[in-house]
Amino acid sequence: MPAGDMDCLRQAVFHGADAVYLACKNFGARKFATNFTNEEIVEAIRFCHLYGVRIYITMNTLIRDSEVESFIDQARFLHQNGVDALIVQDLGMIYLLRQTFPNLEIHASTQANNSSKETIQMFHDLGVKRVVFSRELSIDEIDSIDVPIEKEAFIHGALCVSYSGCCLMSSMNGGRSGNRGECAGSCRLPYSLLRDDEYISHNQYLLSMKELNTSSEIKRLMNSSIDSFKIEGRMKGPLYVGFITSFYRKLIDGTPMDYEKELDQLKTIFNREFTVGHIFGMEGKKLINSSSPNHIGLRIGKVSVQKNKIKIELDSNRVLNQHDSIRFLHSNKGMVVNYLYDEKDNLCSSSSGVCYVDNKVGLEKDDVLMKTQDHLLEKEYLVDESVQKIPISFSISAKVGEKLTIHITDGNVDFSLVGDVVEEAKSRPTTKEDIQEKLMKLGDTPFILKEVFFDIDSSIFIPISRVNEMRRELVSQLIEERRNHKREFIEKEVSFSSIEGHQNLASKSCFVRNEEQMNTCLSLSFDRIYATKELYEKYKEHSQVYCYIGRCPVEVTPFLQERNVVADHFNCHSSCVFGTYFLNVTNIYTAYYLQKLGYQNIPLSVELTESEIQEIISSYQKQFGNASFEVFTYGRVENMIINSNILDIPSFNYSYQLEDIKGRRFPLYYDGRLTHIYHCDVFQNQKIPGACLFFDFYQETKEEIEAVVNQICG
Repeated sequence: MPAGDMDCLRQAVFHGADAVYLACKNFGARKFATNFTNEEIVEAIRFCHLYGVRIYITMNTLIRDSEVESFIDQARFLHQNGVDALIVQDLGMIYLLRQTFPNLEIHASTQANNSSKETIQMFHDLGVKRVVFSRELSIDEIDSIDVPIEKEAFIHGALCVSYSGCCLMSSMNGGRSGNRGECAGSCRLPYSLLRDDEYISHNQYLLSMKELNTSSEIKRLMNSSIDSFKIEGRMKGPLYVGFITSFYRKLIDGTPMDYEKELDQLKTIFNREFTVGHIFGMEGKKLINSSSPNHIGLRIGKVSVQKNKIKIELDSNRVLNQHDSIRFLHSNKGMVVNYLYDEKDNLCSSSSGVCYVDNKVGLEKDDVLMKTQDHLLEKEYLVDESVQKIPISFSISAKVGEKLTIHITDGNVDFSLVGDVVEEAKSRPTTKEDIQEKLMKLGDTPFILKEVFFDIDSSIFIPISRVNEMRRELVSQLIEERRNHKREFIEKEVSFSSIEGHQNLASKSCFVRNEEQMNTCLSLSFDRIYATKELYEKYKEHSQVYCYIGRCPVEVTPFLQERNVVADHFNCHSSCVFGTYFLNVTNIYTAYYLQKLGYQNIPLSVELTESEIQEIISSYQKQFGNASFEVFTYGRVENMIINSNILDIPSFNYSYQLEDIKGRRFPLYYDGRLTHIYHCDVFQNQKIPGACLFFDFYQETKEEIEAVVNQICG
């Protein structure tokens, strides 16, 4: 379960989460959540462990070289204080963490684009305990990946339209990088779709995904190979976290519930319309709510406008309460019901038929009524710790002439205390009932008495005050043991050996999409030309032509040719493989590990500045030796890569564009499997010493390519 702050964390724990994930103030992919200070993190760890809940910290942003030291310091602090695992995106940081802290559990974040079997195998070989799969994989595809690693998949919450870790839209448009936790939510904005200059649709939310909700498929999920179900929502509030934890806890445990009623309640908390998502085969426009990117609520009736009031006719089995929040669907106006009136114009606290509210929003037309907040639900689900108690057992041995012994256990941890010698009773003996009454007095502790086991003589005397003292001491020991549960902290000094066989290739490479571009680039003596499989097959006799393996396949290996360029992380020593900028290289440790995996080049991230690129090249040479760095020099950056044909356009038709509210136009096409959205502007950089220059040609002509290459390369 997600926890954006301490209140959310408590709700997750009290409603039955097995684990929670949250972030520190830095390095988390939800930078604009409240998140946790170091002091709050320690409190959260102790709190979760007290209730037997695991705690995972997200450190899942891409890391710059200047941040590596503070990243490792933060990881060290968390490890020393008993965090159960770190969730990490950056490949170089995963490698460095595994070398530095061998006893620290690492999970590969969905931001690492865990969409191929080969990537999962690489993480397993690296010692990663768990991978969080890309949301684009189907449940059958997840089951087919037979790598012996823990599998985690999202089953509820907000969906990114692009593969996670592969979206550059926010970064390219406004400098707020999703890979740095600063996503501006570009996919939730309105767009128009054009073919050439003709509008097909205007100002709709064409990229805004519905909310993932797989609750109807819980049996299939339970029978899958998935080890852990993950719910998105670190920007959500305590009510959402408490409700959704309880909702899925009941479904998983098979607890009797009124499913339809709870689904309706969920719609009042957060609902963008629901989808079972890619995990259950949903594709294309069925994933999108083009009408609204926001919470729309639950339909409860219809309204008509009267002189000063709005008349509400509630649907069957729907209730409206005073203090509920409502929205009029088509006008997109909303309000809180401060005053609710019955048909006789009397104030009332609730209604299930015809009622009235003041027209304080200036509603002018009849509309559909949606409930967007049920204030009574908050009272039901915002609970305190009295709701969640941990069952414990006592065992007591009391024999005349022997020392009193009391034992406590929670089923995993146990302690014993030995008291004074038990005396024979001179008058009324101490009974089992007397002892059990005192052992049950657990007050505001997190425990509840499950059972007491007795091994006592029939006529004994034990001072009841002593039973109380021993109970308090045992309970205190159990609390401290549970709170302070942590793995052994181990830190090793890391050394890096240079990797032989690589040299700094100052050259130029390109990606081409048609034969005119191919022949032009062959004539311009490009060192490497990346092409689709069809073009590769036709021109593979040229040694500089490489086959571009499409992005995000479930398996990479079956598509490999003699010479390849890829966008996935995997061990590629057995093949001639070059990488693309989609590998998200932002520090020298990711570069180093890619070389260890067998990549022939190091393609640097387009999110780096020119000075950061030069610093990486210089630092790498000083610390590790030579490498062939590749830098995006010219072309349109691919802003998004989307599973399925969400815009319903013909395959390989390059005449389509998305236009945003600022009039910027983003070229796009569908390749039969994935939708590709490119940046509105062509990027052009200067030569960077010591780096291979990469040109990405989209629809450029022969003359345009020649002009660009001559301008940049001379």
